[in-house]
Amino acid sequence: SHTSFSHLLLTPPSHTSFSHLLLTPTRTHRLPHSPPRAMADTDSPAQESAAPSHSGPKKSNLYTRTGDKGESSLYSGERRPKDDLIFVALGAVDELSAQLGLARQWCVQAGNDLPSALEEIQSRLIDLMSSIATPIDSSASPTKKSRVQFPEEHVQALERDIDLLDSRLPPLTKFILPSGGLASAQLHVARTICRRAEREVVPLVRRGSAENSVGKYLNRLSDYIFAAARTAAAHEQNEETTYKKSEGKKTSTVTLA
Repeated sequence: SHTSFSHLLLTPPSHTSFSHLLLTPTRTHRLPHSPPRAMADTDSPAQESAAPSHSGPKKSNLYTRTGDKGESSLYSGERRPKDDLIFVALGAVDELSAQLGLARQWCVQAGNDLPSALEEIQSRLIDLMSSIATPIDSSASPTKKSRVQFPEEHVQALERDIDLLDSRLPPLTKFILPSGGLASAQLHVARTICRRAEREVVPLVRRGSAENSVGKYLNRLSDYIFAAARTAAAHEQNEETTYKKSEGKKTSTVTLA
């Protein structure tokens, strides 16, 4: 087990974990240093006490054994299978945030102006996941649902940022391939993950489980990341590789040993 957002998603909401993040209005979310022990699955106390024991350090709270039967909890406390569409969407957004973190580090090394914006986006993705983890059609209380609403203003903020970045770039006249240096290429990877995350969210929006603003944000975000990738390439004065139409069948120049 690792200390990651995916761990937080699988921790029951009655403890200081993901539910704590849902209720924290700050922009920077940190894991609690000593989260309380999570509640057990439906196992009986006798079964719980039969869990493997070992001598040495006190049991870490990084693992709880509550998800060993393939289920996890929503913010409402409702248990669902881990392959439920909600958790599939959450996993995709979590992966997106991780890839943005990697791309951000390359942007730091390149010395461009993108790291602070990418960090802001990663924080907004936490908010977005909070909304997804509290389905509109779930049994969560109106109070809980209102606390995790994802404002439309986040979508509008992305649109302004896209306009700004795009205004500084040369117009596109050809299709470009993911390229332009390590920072740019890593951002292109993030863009494709963002597209997948959006596809995972679409069914949730369609059936009324997720807010329209969540789908809109991911849609705009992939456009923002595209502009950011081009910006990263321009900053390093790296050429963006363009698509070239096939000129017909060619003999391979690769020599096999």
